[in-house]
Amino acid sequence: MSILEYPNSCDCLVSLPPASRSPVVVFAKNSDRPSLEVQEVVYYGASAHPPGSKVMCTYIEVEQVPNTLAVLLSRPAWLWGAEMGANEMGVCIGNEAVWTKEAIEERDALLGMDLVRLALERAHSAKAAVHIIADLLGQYGQGGSCKEDPEPFMYHNTFLLCDRLEAYVLESAGPYWAAERMTEGALNISNQLSIGTSIWQEHPQLRSHALAQGWWNGTEEFNFKVVYSLKTQPVRMEAAKARYRAGQELLQRQQGHITAETMMQILRNKESGICMDSGGFRTTSSMVSVLPRCPHLPCVHLLTATPDPSRSVFKPFMFGEGVTQVPWVLSPTFGDNDPLRQTPRFQTQVDRRHELYRHHQRALKMSEENEDTKLNLQAKQRKMEEENISLVNNLLDGLGTDAPDLSDLFLHCVEKELALYKEENN
Repeated sequence: MSILEYPNSCDCLVSLPPASRSPVVVFAKNSDRPSLEVQEVVYYGASAHPPGSKVMCTYIEVEQVPNTLAVLLSRPAWLWGAEMGANEMGVCIGNEAVWTKEAIEERDALLGMDLVRLALERAHSAKAAVHIIADLLGQYGQGGSCKEDPEPFMYHNTFLLCDRLEAYVLESAGPYWAAERMTEGALNISNQLSIGTSIWQEHPQLRSHALAQGWWNGTEEFNFKVVYSLKTQPVRMEAAKARYRAGQELLQRQQGHITAETMMQILRNKESGICMDSGGFRTTSSMVSVLPRCPHLPCVHLLTATPDPSRSVFKPFMFGEGVTQVPWVLSPTFGDNDPLRQTPRFQTQVDRRHELYRHHQRALKMSEENEDTKLNLQAKQRKMEEENISLVNNLLDGLGTDAPDLSDLFLHCVEKELALYKEENN
């Protein structure tokens, strides 16, 4: 399998005041993955770990830290890490595939998705998350197949990280990296290097390595994306340029008025390719987070847990003492029989569909048989989401809610959506 045939694609966006309509940071991501891949939403509570502990990531073990934070993750069900997620401190991270002049080694290391989870479990701020990922890159490297397939498929990673106050873009080429900091405005990233000369921090050998490779002459102004980007991008990555420009334009049009609903509309934009379903890839899950500047207001994270945000419902989640795993968005596990854990890997396939996924996909398929049924289902989905958003807006306005227990907010919303699909499927 070659990069030219099977690249991944994703879009991450963030808005900070004054681009946001109110004093909040809004994070958003579409996770574009192989069409049949199932993405689950998992919650892990804060935990303490004995000295000398290790944690098994997707392919390798790493040193564990004494204490890990509570995290909410949206992830391909076969791996350890996450495509996107948040932690109890209001840190959000999403990653994207990227190919650069730096060669990709075929070896087991940390997936970019592992780095997302490790940083969320350990970082009390977006700035700390940047340093954690950079340190892990230096200590363990990045690598390993990123697709549940017998043929290895690998890439390097870029990351969008934010908290209540600021945001960072962290872009890597093997162990080398550069980071950009932003405290206002809006930006997006789409499967390509985007950091130019406005580098906040960088790998100590980033420039000397480029000089030694002949990619930079040492006299011209150092521009990371110019120096490290491939001169000829993989064919499908050319589409990322169009998505990147479209994302920029869509954010620019809403400058000063960006809300969670704005981000949802952008994630649902099919014309731009941001909402993807082509070439064996589609948007398998989506996430929008609202992080108020006021520390007394809660951070709210909205996730679909199902493919295609234009035909899914965003459901709110809040961290709290009573939060538990919602079973209907949790995929089955297979232990030692999992194709990931067998040698050679991925020679067989297993059914990773969780209950919400199965009923959602069946309802969509049945609705395609009749236009009125399709429109009726879409109307019910939008009404349900409007109720979810109204609840979120009340929370962010400090007005409280009628929900019996906010720690069960996501659970109740998943229950209602699941009931809708079961009714449609009967």
